Amino acid sequence: MSISYLILLLGLIVSVVVVVRALLYRAGLVHIVQKWWRVVEDCFHVYQSFKVPEINEDTMQENQLYRKVSEYLNSLASIEDSDFTNLVTGKRPNEIVLRLDPNQRIEDHFLGAKLVWVNQDKGERIDGRNLVLMIRKADKRRILKPYLQHIRAVADEVEQRRRDLKLYMNFDDHGHDHHHHNHRNGRWRSIPLTHPSTFETIAMESDLKAKVKSDLESFLKAKQYYHRLGRVWKRSYLLYGPSGTGKTSFVAAMANFLGYDVYDLELSKVSDDSDLKTLLLQTTARSVIVIEDLDRFLARKLSSSSSAAVSFSGVLGFMDGLWSSCCAEERIMVFTTNGKEGLDPAMLRPGRVDVHIHFPLCDFTAFKNLANSYLGLKEHKLFPQVEEIFQSGSSLSPAEIGELMIANRNSPSRAIKSVITALQTDGDGRGTVKIRRRMMTTGDGYGSRSSRVDESGQPAGAFCEAGVHSVKDIRKLYGFLRMKSSCKSQSFDSGSGQKDG
Repeated sequence: MSISYLILLLGLIVSVVVVVRALLYRAGLVHIVQKWWRVVEDCFHVYQSFKVPEINEDTMQENQLYRKVSEYLNSLASIEDSDFTNLVTGKRPNEIVLRLDPNQRIEDHFLGAKLVWVNQDKGERIDGRNLVLMIRKADKRRILKPYLQHIRAVADEVEQRRRDLKLYMNFDDHGHDHHHHNHRNGRWRSIPLTHPSTFETIAMESDLKAKVKSDLESFLKAKQYYHRLGRVWKRSYLLYGPSGTGKTSFVAAMANFLGYDVYDLELSKVSDDSDLKTLLLQTTARSVIVIEDLDRFLARKLSSSSSAAVSFSGVLGFMDGLWSSCCAEERIMVFTTNGKEGLDPAMLRPGRVDVHIHFPLCDFTAFKNLANSYLGLKEHKLFPQVEEIFQSGSSLSPAEIGELMIANRNSPSRAIKSVITALQTDGDGRGTVKIRRRMMTTGDGYGSRSSRVDESGQPAGAFCEAGVHSVKDIRKLYGFLRMKSSCKSQSFDSGSGQKDG
């Protein structure tokens, strides 16, 4: 009898809890309880209020702090939990952002302290909109100053991500054109950067893509670290590979990922080393500075007898000179080239080039990624034939294959057949060096993707920090010296030397 009574009592308690819980959520009593609890809690604390008006009453101009605080509050995660929040369209297509409702209250927490913001809107033209900060007097001295600095930093970052990016190009400094454009950007002209490329759309191995994104994210957070080391907060990349392999799209993806402007520096339009310094001085922080086809410029430089153009030492100074270090803060430098063979080793040392990224011609794996992106195909009956052609040594650039797929996107079979035809004609023999080196490395005619190498000996799509090859050279030299000095070590080191050779 007692057991059945306990079971009945337990069932009754569970039923009551379920009913009360449903009533609380249906009637909004939870919200009411929380609201009254905040009122009771505030009675035990003394608050001080700080008003941030939209209009400065002295100058009758916009208060810049109001805009920054507004950006900061609209970026808080707690705004999604507020009672009333406006959904409005942003500046970019398909962008929807949250905005505070008039007289809305929102809470924030900083360094263990609770802060309350109230969006006052009286509907008047002058002094009608204010943001009021309520802070406990016990916390004011400790957190007010660092909290305002925190708001500025977050607001600047949000504005940087949301602003429209620009692409700057340098022009010839001749005659009236220079005086006509004598403004803050001096020798640079700009247009909106609307390139749609992102790290999600570029054709690149997923692990390499992840490494690049991680490297860029680390750079964004490394200001204090660089300064503690006494180094300039900049990072430089060398993108090398044949034309059409996606180097330019990669630069646009970097800019879109970072929210940085792009300065496309054309060295042929620079008169001398002093002019090059001036152009760098006129770039802004948070920008990507690009010099494309560096190998072609150096080749033209060697074949030209003119002394007025930019010198080799001027390019080195641009990459890592004293004056460059003074005005290259918070910048990404990118140099593109078809191959590293034509570059002087002095250009490739760490500090001038931090990261090397190889952009190879397509192999079968890259082809399948393109087919998936352009045609929506994961498998097709013609794929084995395509794979066989790639293994025979034929290859094309991603741009060439992509254009063929776009032109025949309505018929996937026709698109793949057009790629096969192009591989058998235009792409004949373009990958033979790669295949031969791959066979030497793996011992068979196929090889795993991780062991595949390109014409320069780099893994396909390699991401490597500068300085790696110098370590290999030191090891080779050390082995050679040991082989000369000791008969006992000769067989071991000579074998090593043959393998390296």
